[in-house]
Amino acid sequence: MTNAIKRFQDRINKAQKIVITTHIHPDADGIGSEIALCMALEKMGKEVYCINEEPLFDRYKYLDPKDVVKSYAELKDSLDKIDLLIVTDTNSLPRIGANVQELVLKSHDLLFIDHHPCPKELAAIHCIDSNKAATGELVAELIESIDIEIDKDMALALYTSIIIDTSSFRYPTVTGNTHKVISKLLDAGVSPPQAFNRINGTKKVCYMKLLGTVLTSSQTNDDESVAWISLNEELIEKHSSEAEDTHGFINHLLILDNIKVACMFRQIGDKVKVSFRAAKDNVDVGIMAQALGGGGHNHSAATVVDGKLDKVIPEIIDKVETMLRFND
Repeated sequence: MTNAIKRFQDRINKAQKIVITTHIHPDADGIGSEIALCMALEKMGKEVYCINEEPLFDRYKYLDPKDVVKSYAELKDSLDKIDLLIVTDTNSLPRIGANVQELVLKSHDLLFIDHHPCPKELAAIHCIDSNKAATGELVAELIESIDIEIDKDMALALYTSIIIDTSSFRYPTVTGNTHKVISKLLDAGVSPPQAFNRINGTKKVCYMKLLGTVLTSSQTNDDESVAWISLNEELIEKHSSEAEDTHGFINHLLILDNIKVACMFRQIGDKVKVSFRAAKDNVDVGIMAQALGGGGHNHSAATVVDGKLDKVIPEIIDKVETMLRFND
């Protein structure tokens, strides 16, 4: 971590015009990390821009009180000769979107700030620490390393990133250091009940009915080691909900007695997003997702495959069962 901090400090000290981005379809970890980092670097006197492939979803706008996050379309004509492009919460350029990737060509330097697994050669020249529970945990430490005090707005963004990427501290990546960082964010003025309620939202009856419908259709394989749920865009629309509301549905499967792997299948056009969660410490769903063209952490991962639910589900479940047998 010491080397990662030094790399961060060196890059920041050399740069004046900085652009920060995150992956497409960003979650609270990517968004909270980029917003907090932007605020901190502005306090240093840097010229900083947060530019994502698409506009910020309405549900995340409260994390951005200064309206720093812009879409590529809003600022594409006003940016050239960037000193440093920072990418948060991913270490893969294709994941930031085709348009934002064009900014790489205008940038003198590139820095990934992330906590996802990656080749050691990549980690050696970027700020990547897979021991962190969330990118927000890492960003909090990087901000401290440049002697910038984390204010309440930064703290809320970082706290939210951590509670979402740890599923409210239930994932095995949570460490004592995670809670030390959280302690500092609380001291900066974050209210845990308010932070939790704002990111999870107050739900309407239609959301509860969607969750009930999805869980009612849950299935398991013969030995109940694999459980899964599925949904499509029509079902979400029927219940006047948004895809963002469904991300936590999969976690309800983790309470099942014999489960090792939980899966959620969501039809998106002609593709299916498959999310995985590990219910046992000796199961690595990150490797499983990687084998299926995706990736992620050992406890939480995903992939996207071509096809329709009726064909994709049995194919993926069969492959997951095969990988579990090999693991045993």
